[in-house]
Amino acid sequence: MTRIPPIIPENATPAQRADYDKLAKAHAVTNMKAALLHSPVALDAVLKWYDLFARVKPFLGERLAILFCDAISRQNACELCATFMKREIVQWGEDPNDLKLDEREQAVVDFGRQLAKDANRVSDALYARLAAHFTPAQIVELTVFGGLMIVNNLFNSALQIPVDESLDPYRIDPETYFA
Repeated sequence: MTRIPPIIPENATPAQRADYDKLAKAHAVTNMKAALLHSPVALDAVLKWYDLFARVKPFLGERLAILFCDAISRQNACELCATFMKREIVQWGEDPNDLKLDEREQAVVDFGRQLAKDANRVSDALYARLAAHFTPAQIVELTVFGGLMIVNNLFNSALQIPVDESLDPYRIDPETYFA
């Protein structure tokens, strides 16, 4: 059960309704975004994820950007985000538990997991693997993109935001998926 009731048109103040309508035009109004509508500043901060997603896609590709987010979400054991990422991976015809990664992709996935696990422990060896494939500017964008993914994970988990019904066919079992 969510700890924060979603803002829906029926319970919205006029200002929240305007924000809801604006959000609905640009993005799907998910359970997470409906909860974020309680704070326009928080919503705007979290929506920067989309801007950074657009920045990393040209040098990562959409697949690797999603795999990076999946690695972070799994490491953080965020059921909602991991379920969303699983849907994307499965829709590409891949098994999220049996990914075939090249050296570059593995470096990105390992970096994502380490950011989520303990960013203070990103080793020189891991950073060198990453730096072999990306420019400093790209690494900056990738790191901040990862940080915003962690924010999404923390928000959803701490406030027990429920998995959206549209993700039900891809719902994970946290007991096995995060093992």
